[in-house]
Amino acid sequence: MSFAAPVVLIALVAIPVVVWWYIGYQSRRERAAAAFVTPAMTPSVAPAQPGWRRHAPMVAFALALAVLIVAAARPESEAAVPVDEGAVFLANDVSSSMAATDVKPSRLGAAIRADRTFLADVPGKVEVGALEFTETATVLQSPTTDHGLVSRALNGLHAYGHTAIGNALSLATRILAGLRGPDGRRVPSAIVLLSDGGSDIGLDPVTAARQAAALHIPVYTVALGTARGAIQVYEHHRFVTVPVPLAPAALQQIAAAGKGRSFTAGDAATVSAIYGHLAAELGHKTVRHEVTASFAGAGLVLLVIGGALSLRWFGRLV
Repeated sequence: MSFAAPVVLIALVAIPVVVWWYIGYQSRRERAAAAFVTPAMTPSVAPAQPGWRRHAPMVAFALALAVLIVAAARPESEAAVPVDEGAVFLANDVSSSMAATDVKPSRLGAAIRADRTFLADVPGKVEVGALEFTETATVLQSPTTDHGLVSRALNGLHAYGHTAIGNALSLATRILAGLRGPDGRRVPSAIVLLSDGGSDIGLDPVTAARQAAALHIPVYTVALGTARGAIQVYEHHRFVTVPVPLAPAALQQIAAAGKGRSFTAGDAATVSAIYGHLAAELGHKTVRHEVTASFAGAGLVLLVIGGALSLRWFGRLV
């Protein structure tokens, strides 16, 4: 919970002051009564002793004061609601190392499944685009609210070539920066980039991530794979095994430069879960709702209760 006028909460220090005054007042009353009545005469002078119940009205009044002070500070609750507009580019590494089968059915196969998890979970109003990158970056589907088109665009992905992460970030940033909503303002957007290591060709990815962040387009990276990854490469008329271990450090640097976050997954279930989480995070926004009326109502109810208790005990005494 947050407050629109938190400075008002300083008034809560009045509560212990009121309690201290009340305790002192009751002590003075008891001392004054003892000065005029001997202990032996007390039962005949005041036969009905309400005990703790006589303090109930004051407790209600003190609680009411505290709740009304909180109400005056304009408390706000937070709730996640689907965004009215937004855009996300899914950027997939399809370099040769993505053919490694340390993640089943392969790194690329697991990435495609994760993309489809994202498409299934993200709100329908969010535009989603997809691109692949090897030595160059290619748009498979421009951002659209027809998520079925994006899913079908992923069908032809296959692993080959090198890794140009910077080129992919630059292309996605340029397209996202050009998207406009009905009011003419830029659509809130983000990039989700999946790879198994650093860039080995093309534009500098850290610089490209900083450029995206400067346009308020955060870059989220997902490192997919394990240290045991390997692929078969045909060399000199025979296939040889080439290790392609996961290298997440470069992707973590890219996410930091892009003002996003980095994730690491070593299996298909984890990467799908990450994409499901990102779909919920990027597809929703936090909205604050003022709940002053609820606190004010509770304070008034406590005042009524305190007044009723006071009248009840006063009526018994008279």
